[in-house]
Amino acid sequence: MKLSRISNVAWESMTQRKLRTSLTILSVVIGITAIIGLASLGEGFRLEMRERMQSGFELDNLTLIPGSLFAGLSRERFYDYDVKNISRVSGVKAVTPVMQVGNVTLYNEKNNKTVQAFVATAVNFTEFVEIFPDRFVFENDTQPAEYGDDTIVIGHKVNYPTENDTTPFAIANDTVTVTLQILNQTHIPPFYELNYNFTVGGTLRKTGTSGITNFDYWIFIPLKTARRIYDTEESDLIFVKVYNPEDSETVADQIEALFPLYKVTILVPLTFIKQVDSVLGTVQIFLMAIASISLLVAGVGIMNIMTVSVMERTREIGILKAIGAKSRTVLSMFLMEAALIGIIGGLIGIFAGYGLSYALAYALTGFVQPQNQNTVFQNPEAQPITINPVFSLTWTTMAFVFAVVVCIIFGLYPARKAAKLDPVKALRYE
Repeated sequence: MKLSRISNVAWESMTQRKLRTSLTILSVVIGITAIIGLASLGEGFRLEMRERMQSGFELDNLTLIPGSLFAGLSRERFYDYDVKNISRVSGVKAVTPVMQVGNVTLYNEKNNKTVQAFVATAVNFTEFVEIFPDRFVFENDTQPAEYGDDTIVIGHKVNYPTENDTTPFAIANDTVTVTLQILNQTHIPPFYELNYNFTVGGTLRKTGTSGITNFDYWIFIPLKTARRIYDTEESDLIFVKVYNPEDSETVADQIEALFPLYKVTILVPLTFIKQVDSVLGTVQIFLMAIASISLLVAGVGIMNIMTVSVMERTREIGILKAIGAKSRTVLSMFLMEAALIGIIGGLIGIFAGYGLSYALAYALTGFVQPQNQNTVFQNPEAQPITINPVFSLTWTTMAFVFAVVVCIIFGLYPARKAAKLDPVKALRYE
C-alpha cells in the first residue's frame, strides 16, 4: 500500500475518534509548549546576561588585586617594579597602578556644598585614559588641557548626588577641599583626617555599568600627589590593557607567573563571562530536560490510547488481513497514526511555546530586577533587566523531531500488537 493511502486511512481513523485524538494531541502540545517556552526564555535570559556583562566589563582589561580571594586578601601591595615587569609581558598594551581611599568628603566653599564620594582613586591620568578611553569621558567633551598635581576629576553621581539635582556640586576650575583619612597607629583612634585643596578638572559623563568599576561614584586625583600625602610608593590595584581580548586569559597566566603563589588575583572578564554563560547554558538544558518529562508522559498516554484502539478495531484488522493486507501494512497504519499525532501536536506546540515564552517573559521581568548594593569596587546603579525570548531554529527543530520520535516509539508496541493479530481470531473477536 502506498504511503499516501496509508496516511489517508490513518487520518480517517483519527477523525472517527475526534475527542480521543484531540486529547492525545493535547498531551503532545503541552510537552512541546513547555520545551519551546523554557528553551526560548532560557536562551533570552542567557543572552541578556551575557550582553549586560560585556557592556559592564571591558574585555580587553585585566584587574590585579594583591593576595588571593580564596586564601585571603594580602596586606601587601604592588610596587612600581611590578608594573614594569607586567609591561614586558607579551600582549600587554598598557599598565597603570592606582591607589584607593574609601569614603571621602568634598567641600566647595564657593557654594557651601558638601558631598560624599564612594572612593577616591589616585591615578596617572595619561595612562588611565589610555586604558579606559570609553569610560573616562568628560561632560560636553571638555577634557582638561593638562592634568596638574592638584587636579581632581569628579564622577557624575558625586557631582549630581540625586536625580533632581540640576546644579552641580562643582564646575571646572573650582577649588574643592577633600577630606582624607590618614592611618597612624600611634594615634588613638588610629585614623585622623586631613584636608587638601584640589582644582576641579571636570566632571565625567554618566556611564553607569554593571561591571566592577562604576566611575559615576568615584573621584580621581593624581597618583603622585596621593603618594606624597600618604608617604608611600605602594599601589592597591593594577589595571592592564591587552591588545587582543581573546588573548586575555593567556596574558593573565603569564602575569600570574610573575608573582609567588597566592600573592595576586587577576580578574579576567572573558573568563568570568564564559563561566557564567556555561552555567546558564547548563540550567537551560536542565529546564528543557524537566519539560521533556511531560512529553514522555504524553508518550505513555499515546501507548495506552492506541492499545485500546487496537482492541476496539480487532475485527477491522482481521478483515484487512483477510482481504490480503500484510502485517507490515497494518504496522505502518498504526505507526502513521502515532506520527500524525506527533506532527500535529508538535506544530501546535511550537506556536503555543512561542506565546508561552512571551507570557513568562512579561511575568518574570518584574521579579528579576537587580537591587542596589554596595561592593568593594562600586556603589552600582541598578539597571533594569528585560528578558526577550530568543527562538533557535535548532532547538525548535529538535523539539519537533523529538515529539514525532517519542510518538512513534510509544506507538510501536500497539502497532506491532495489531500487526501480529491472527486474522481468524480477529474475525471472531466480539
